[in-house]
Amino acid sequence: MAFPRKEKQVSDFVAARRIDEEISFVRNDHEVNGTIYKILENSVIVAISSKDAEIIGAPSNMTVVSHKNYSVE
Repeated sequence: MAFPRKEKQVSDFVAARRIDEEISFVRNDHEVNGTIYKILENSVIVAISSKDAEIIGAPSNMTVVSHKNYSVE
């Protein structure tokens, strides 16, 4: 038996986000710029440069950032 998914109200900030939008965030005291690859309920998946990935210790050029922790360029 499956339960229906409960619809959540999305904030105006999250609703305004778009794929390929430029954002910036701080990770490990380093400001990182990237583009939104995918929008999730509580976060976004961001494509960043290989250099930035190495600096912040990310295993690839994709990283997850909470909606609370980035700003729009």
